[in-house]
Amino acid sequence: MARIPNKKRKMFVKPIVKKKQANVDHITGDKIPKSFVFARGKLPGSLRQLQMDLRKLMLPYTALKLKEKKRNNLKDFLNVAGPMGVSHFLILSKTETAPYLRVARTPQGPTLTFKIHEYSLAADVAQSQLHPRCPQDLFKNAPLIVLSGFGSGEQHLKLTTVMFQKIFPAIDINTVKLSSCQRIVLLNYNKDTKLIDFRHYSIKLQPVGVSRRLRKFVQNRQVPDLRNLQDVSDFVTKAGYGSESEGDDEAATVTLANDLGRVNKASTKSAVKLQEIGPRMVLQLVKIEEGLCSGDVIFSEYGTASEQRQETNQNNEEDAGDDEDSD
Repeated sequence: MARIPNKKRKMFVKPIVKKKQANVDHITGDKIPKSFVFARGKLPGSLRQLQMDLRKLMLPYTALKLKEKKRNNLKDFLNVAGPMGVSHFLILSKTETAPYLRVARTPQGPTLTFKIHEYSLAADVAQSQLHPRCPQDLFKNAPLIVLSGFGSGEQHLKLTTVMFQKIFPAIDINTVKLSSCQRIVLLNYNKDTKLIDFRHYSIKLQPVGVSRRLRKFVQNRQVPDLRNLQDVSDFVTKAGYGSESEGDDEAATVTLANDLGRVNKASTKSAVKLQEIGPRMVLQLVKIEEGLCSGDVIFSEYGTASEQRQETNQNNEEDAGDDEDSD
């Protein structure tokens, strides 16, 4: 009897389809700002890590694994930015005196140049904390932006305010989901020192009046160890936990409109806690250019070029007048 050959079954492999990132917010209808974070010139190791921290901060609307080559110039990044819907560049550079951060709007500017006086990496901030917090879904949504001290009315501060507001997506307070508000970027301007404190925090909500033990019990879903206790009430009222008042300050509490997780329920008060996750920077605005890293200088901390030329000519005229008087 002839043997019937076995036919090999071809396995069907479902292709992996990458979810395309939206360019327009489906609720507000506004264009979602996207960014490139890259460097110009050679950077030391610490500034390279700062670059990676800034990319992580700008998630999810940035290229986390953007590849750079020495031969790439600004025009190369600009050619790629258009098709990908990139609206902003964050450019790090280093001179002999100090590192700089340029924030530019594509494709035609303006460009804000900041001198970095001090900076701390996200790893340094985490090492300084007893219990660093970084959940897996922390960078799933863009951070909120809060600006403080920029309302003096000066033109360069107005431009700085608009630039930083446009870097991150706008939110609609009527439709925003509380679960998407997990990070916040705070910029505080000191008018006396003319320095900007740049901070990055994670947002955590804790129910008011609930002990830490009960919170952990609800969140972890684990059966507690009650062997050394006589009653279940001892677990709740044990010294050091039942009277906890951490974060119960009335000024730092909010009433939730809907449920958030297993612990924070709607119509109940929850304490808002901020924990720094880095990076941290101290910036000084030194120049604003009209174009993309070029063009007329709108603002300069050291005076515009025309003002410098006018001051130089005035000084030369005064020197010439003094020479004539001496004759």
